Amino acid sequence: MAATRITLSTSPSEELVRAFDAIRAELEVPEDFSSQALAEAEQVAGQGRSVTADLTDVPFFTIDPVGSMDLDQAMHLERDGAGVRVRYAIADVPLWVDPGGAIDAEARRRGQTIYAPDHRTPLHPARLSEDAASLLPGVARPAFVWDLRLSADGQVRLESLDRAMVRSTARLDYEGVQRDLDTGAAAEPILLLREVGLARQAQERARGGASLPMPEQEVHGDPEHGYTLELRPLAPVEDWNAQISLMTGMAAAAVMLEGGVGILRTMPPADPRDVARLRRQCAALGVPWAEEEPYGELLRRLDRRDPRHLAVIHAATSLFRGASYTPFDGVRPERTQHSALAADYAHVTAPLRRLVDRFGLVVCEALVQGREVPGWARAALPELPELMRSSDRRAKAVERACTDAVEAAVLAPHVGQSFTASVVEAGPQGPALVQLVDQPVLAPCRGEAPLGETVQVRLVEASVERRRVTFEAVPSGAVGRPTP
Repeated sequence: MAATRITLSTSPSEELVRAFDAIRAELEVPEDFSSQALAEAEQVAGQGRSVTADLTDVPFFTIDPVGSMDLDQAMHLERDGAGVRVRYAIADVPLWVDPGGAIDAEARRRGQTIYAPDHRTPLHPARLSEDAASLLPGVARPAFVWDLRLSADGQVRLESLDRAMVRSTARLDYEGVQRDLDTGAAAEPILLLREVGLARQAQERARGGASLPMPEQEVHGDPEHGYTLELRPLAPVEDWNAQISLMTGMAAAAVMLEGGVGILRTMPPADPRDVARLRRQCAALGVPWAEEEPYGELLRRLDRRDPRHLAVIHAATSLFRGASYTPFDGVRPERTQHSALAADYAHVTAPLRRLVDRFGLVVCEALVQGREVPGWARAALPELPELMRSSDRRAKAVERACTDAVEAAVLAPHVGQSFTASVVEAGPQGPALVQLVDQPVLAPCRGEAPLGETVQVRLVEASVERRRVTFEAVPSGAVGRPTP
């Protein structure tokens, strides 16, 4: 499936800055860290905490968006017979966060890092998340090192899990790595990353896993230079990198289930009624879907450039509901699988940015080493689902509200003009939802707008203060001023 990068930019806007501040206040995003947490972070960072085992001779590297400083993960890949050995180092955040301390309390209150266009609201003080605990290049850092061995067909075996000092030798970014792959300049570890990623994608397909190819809106920029709203396809290397994290999370889930204690990331199977509804929608839109074809295969072959396929993608969101965290201690939970992955899975690879991972890492390392799980980690497991559920809601609401505000800012000068759009959701009891063809904007539309059709729509409202953009369908034969 192909997609095109689409961008739309604003001018510098004080109105947007006020809107972002209002969103954070409205959604009660935590502001500054307590003085106790900041002092504690300074103290533990100054102590330079470390572990005994030493893997600093292994040339780990990181791959993250340009400019990232909170680096959770570093990897090293090497040939292992017909397969590949992957050592995946995850920042040892538990070493820096004292249970029951001020940083621990702040992290539980926050749940995860919150991202807004003008700045991040981090889970941990920057002295840790962007310095002492981050796997920055050229410095020794404590980490949980997962030693994973992959066979040629992508099957995984966990060899060991140890706490050790590591040193990243290179901080890479997605665009640069993809460029090296495309031009043939990639080094051996990156070529192995591609090999592992492709093998794991094939495994996911064989398991019956599914992912939703929803177009992703991203906001970049700053108040001084303005913001860019972008709709872009993921680079292949981003998915291959994600596969390393996913297979580690699956290994973690296996460790927890075998040990009888832990916290899984689960999702129920798609409701048969939602699958039947999607089949009817495909039939109405003229999108072929054989009875025996799993919905994961349908989604893989959809093309976001086709308005009918785009409507199917939006309708398929109903199949991916109910993701939650499932703690257990002694009794195996009734549901263990994440249905979209078609596998057991746990979050353990982003402890600098997500609360639950810190506890999952400690549980897994203790189980692999044959020790008792620390009481503080065990006691927290029942509390984590609600803490994460609350922070997930807040993070998603902030992202959506900020994107709405930027959409309104970029479109405000064009109220009254007409645009070409794809109708991605029908509106029998309200407005339809349209995706503009040449702009990265998704917004409601009043009037007659048949599902899966390409239509002309007129912009009737673009309010940054209300964070609202509204279109109306242009009657056949009517025209507005041309799109800029």
